[in-house]
Amino acid sequence: MSIIIMILLLGLLIFVHELGHFLSARALGIKVSKFALGFPIGPTLWSKKIGDVEYLIHACLLGGYVAFPDDDKDSDLPADSPERFANRPVWQRMIVISAGVITNIITAFILVFFVASVWGELPSKNAEVYINKIVAPKTESVWNSGMQNGDRVLKVNGVDVNSPYIFTLFLQNSAAYDSKADKALVEENMSKLRSLNPNIEESQIIPAGIIINLPDNIQLEKPLEIDKNSLMMIKEYESEELALSENQIKLRDILKQNKNITADGTFTLKDMAYAISDGVKPVNITVDRNGKTVELESIYPNKEGVIGVMLDSKAIPVKTKTPAQIVKAGTSYLWENTALQLYAFKQIFTGKIPLKNVHGIVAIAKVGGDAIKILGISWGLLTAATISAWLAILNFLPIPALDGGHFMFLIIEKLRGKPVSEKAINLMGNICFFTLLGLGLLVILNDIIALIQHKF
Repeated sequence: MSIIIMILLLGLLIFVHELGHFLSARALGIKVSKFALGFPIGPTLWSKKIGDVEYLIHACLLGGYVAFPDDDKDSDLPADSPERFANRPVWQRMIVISAGVITNIITAFILVFFVASVWGELPSKNAEVYINKIVAPKTESVWNSGMQNGDRVLKVNGVDVNSPYIFTLFLQNSAAYDSKADKALVEENMSKLRSLNPNIEESQIIPAGIIINLPDNIQLEKPLEIDKNSLMMIKEYESEELALSENQIKLRDILKQNKNITADGTFTLKDMAYAISDGVKPVNITVDRNGKTVELESIYPNKEGVIGVMLDSKAIPVKTKTPAQIVKAGTSYLWENTALQLYAFKQIFTGKIPLKNVHGIVAIAKVGGDAIKILGISWGLLTAATISAWLAILNFLPIPALDGGHFMFLIIEKLRGKPVSEKAINLMGNICFFTLLGLGLLVILNDIIALIQHKF
């Protein structure tokens, strides 16, 4: 039943989108010949003519459409009739084309505001993060930091911690000896090495047998800094540090065991600078202990980016008791979740997420249905709201066969003073339509395979 509810919610999003086109056209006096759910591929499950509009439901329920007499060569409506879509001013056609997207956006806000009003709160990404238990070996630095079980983590490297994700993101990317080095630290160490070894050129292979003078105190790496968008999961964190070569990594591992080194004829002074710059990164943590703020001593994650603690977290919902709170929290909720979807789309478009890992309507129905079953109908409504906002953005991309493509042609028509060739529009539209349909079927296949393999 929960999956059926999710499917009905997704169907509602398609319906309101097409309803936007339909109602705007009728309001402007443009004749509509068909209002359909699904695409005209395969059998038509139901059809009925009411007045001068035919209403249909097709078996291929992957979308919907509103048709005008302009789409029917056998239409009885005169070619010069003002009721024809093509004969209306560009601005009116723009309204009709964009109405579906606008309706989806309005629906998204209505659903979120409804949940916020009825339940009095909205989920957020914010959570209180606690140290449940220190499980590291006694030799690890966490034991010397002053950390205690039950501490609430407030900050990591000066950044507020409002989710376990932020805490682990800093740790994982502060792993010891990660084969990367900060550019500024490399340059600083290079300067020290040149001063201590004035007779050796920076990029020359140092002859075997020569003893290299190393700095007495090799500086540790700086605490990691992570940009705001990565912390918000809007984009993936990408380190700007310099990668070590295999030879530099080998040299680094030798230097970990020896304070002095004799050249073997395989490395340069520059390699040395890289090798001594890849060490350990301090992680500076601030905690709340019984209402008192405590600055811990620096902790140094191991090679796996682990410090040896188990975490607990407590979700902090956003209260929505007043109209102002409802509007503010609801808008923020939609913005954050839509931004995440846009980032995921960018990852797909740039090839960072392979198509085999992309999922669609079947997965959404299954995961959304599970959320409804476990967490209640409010989660289904919020999922539908996020998808509605995402559909609005996706549909308005300037791609022929989508609303954004039609809108783009209208802009071109306005600039040129004459419409784009109908033949060109149909050709590009058909190519894009069948390409999108093929991608849609591929995504559904991914969903089915994932279901069979119990991936969700």
